[in-house]
Amino acid sequence: MSRLSLIPLGLLLLCSRGEASDEANVEKNVVVDCNTLRLGQYICPDPNYNPIDPDTQQYRGCTKGKEVPSEGEAKVICLAAEGITCNETNNSTFTKTLPCKWTNGYSLEISLLLSVFLGMFGLDRFYLGYPGIGLAKLCTLGFMFLGQLLDIILIAAQVVGPADGSAYVIPYYGAGVTVVRSDNETYLLPQADWHNIT
Repeated sequence: MSRLSLIPLGLLLLCSRGEASDEANVEKNVVVDCNTLRLGQYICPDPNYNPIDPDTQQYRGCTKGKEVPSEGEAKVICLAAEGITCNETNNSTFTKTLPCKWTNGYSLEISLLLSVFLGMFGLDRFYLGYPGIGLAKLCTLGFMFLGQLLDIILIAAQVVGPADGSAYVIPYYGAGVTVVRSDNETYLLPQADWHNIT
């Protein structure tokens, strides 16, 4: 046999192996509870959907947190890895609860602009929901402009936020601040294997 006649035969064998491997991949789909998938076995949020609400710049459906109002949760559509089928939906998508910042419409940019230009009259504090401090700043001309300067710094650093405990509306990839809290669950307690380290 000549080499030229072997080439079509080799191509035929390669094509038949490709079809067999495709059939084997179809049979490899695994049906699982997608809430038990590990990191790397899914993409969350699903890149085929836009989960960001344009008004709040957070996940759509973000609810108010129980202990800290600004630390909310939202149900987001996720996508399982190729070959994994979720038993909840009978396809590769499922919902997962992710943390989000609950906002109530107060914009960081607006409050910072009010503080810089009209802070001496207390309009920044009225806007954020602190009418008592706003009235005091109005009567004292921003505590002789020192209160205005202090509020510019505090609002820019996001130390002073809205009175209802919500987070500022900041662009999704903007300069948001994450507050780290310590309580009895996170406090460093002495451990048995420390062997009297003082």
